[in-house]
Amino acid sequence: MQRSLWKTDTPLPRFPALDQDAHTDVLIVGGGLTGLLCAHRLAQAGIDYLLIEADQIAQGTTGNTTAKITAQHGAIYHSLVQRFGEDTSRAYWRANEAALDAYRTLARQFPCDLEHKDSFLYATQPSPELEQELAALQRLGIPAGTVEELPLPFPVIGAIRFRDQAQFHPLKLLSQLAQGLNIRERTPARSIKGDTVYTDQGKIRAEKIIIATHFPIINKHGGYFLKQYQHRSYVLALENAPKVGGMYRDIQENGLSFRDSGDLLLLGGASHRTGHPGGGWDHLEAQARAYYPDAAVRHRWATQDCMTLDGLPYIGRYSRSTPDLFVATGYNKWGMTSSMIASMLLTDLIRDIPSPWTSLFDPSRTIFRPQLLSNILETTKNLLTPTRPRCPHLGCALKWDPQERTWDCPCHGSRFAEDGKLLDGPATKDLPPK
Repeated sequence: MQRSLWKTDTPLPRFPALDQDAHTDVLIVGGGLTGLLCAHRLAQAGIDYLLIEADQIAQGTTGNTTAKITAQHGAIYHSLVQRFGEDTSRAYWRANEAALDAYRTLARQFPCDLEHKDSFLYATQPSPELEQELAALQRLGIPAGTVEELPLPFPVIGAIRFRDQAQFHPLKLLSQLAQGLNIRERTPARSIKGDTVYTDQGKIRAEKIIIATHFPIINKHGGYFLKQYQHRSYVLALENAPKVGGMYRDIQENGLSFRDSGDLLLLGGASHRTGHPGGGWDHLEAQARAYYPDAAVRHRWATQDCMTLDGLPYIGRYSRSTPDLFVATGYNKWGMTSSMIASMLLTDLIRDIPSPWTSLFDPSRTIFRPQLLSNILETTKNLLTPTRPRCPHLGCALKWDPQERTWDCPCHGSRFAEDGKLLDGPATKDLPPK
């Protein structure tokens, strides 16, 4: 069993399970960072709410992050300008800067090892993507600089620097923020019909519902099973490795990321689509041995992220036909700032307060992007594959991951332990007995 660095030193408060039918103005389904930040903001606004979590809070992607708070999300601004134009791209940057400011404010109230760090996007070989990204940043007026040398274990040809970004300890924040919130753990949502969520312990009626389950669990509306897939990534916490002093990410998708945490170096990478072959631990540990031969692995863990069709998260009304049902998903590996944006935007929508970000993250925007065809073909192929076991979400054939010893869904990213226990959604139940 892998365990993240954050889970080793910070116990989280525990909450009782639901024990009877309930009614609330706002029901939040999902106890990760997004759900907890939403609950905190609703509580501050004096709005009646209830949060339910299928297991324990902050144990999924939130507890397995690398915890970098930055508006530098890979080479995203060039692609955003190409797809949406300059105004939308600039609005995306401003939303993420607002999220960074909100974390600074929260960290003063809830100390969580927040440190100001520069963020770097580097290239190890001549890369038109780096030049294109820099040109897009200059067009947008986003303050960014370049450097030619970095304290990494290999040479780079250059890097783009965002100054004064941040990193933190996510569970230190949430262990304090969650205290006093209205939460019910071990209360999985089994189905949702209209304004009512059905759980094993009773039903909950709500005026408005927020689905904050990482990958949305409702298939009837929104088409999220077509609009998203999931990526799995790996992290090592190394001791006896030199400090790097900032946050670093390769411009290439299969490259490495670096950041310090105390006396440890967090080395990330080996990403692949969930349910597909990938380098995983073997690849990442080989990189660690090559670049840091004197280092030892103290912790290792993996996580996965929802990837959208166009690089922007889906935050807002679940669909055009569900005005009182909301969603936050598709963070494209940048869940720290995106979760904070979701908490601010959804609280505004619930309170009928105009937000400059409503159209930017609208889940009902066009789905006609090249990735859509790839998602459809992947789902069709695995629906037609005549093998077992099958994913209870939509019936795709599961693939065995020999490194993590899990059954993984290549369509939508659900994962199951060897004995069939559900590990990651969007599936909501275990595999049936053999």
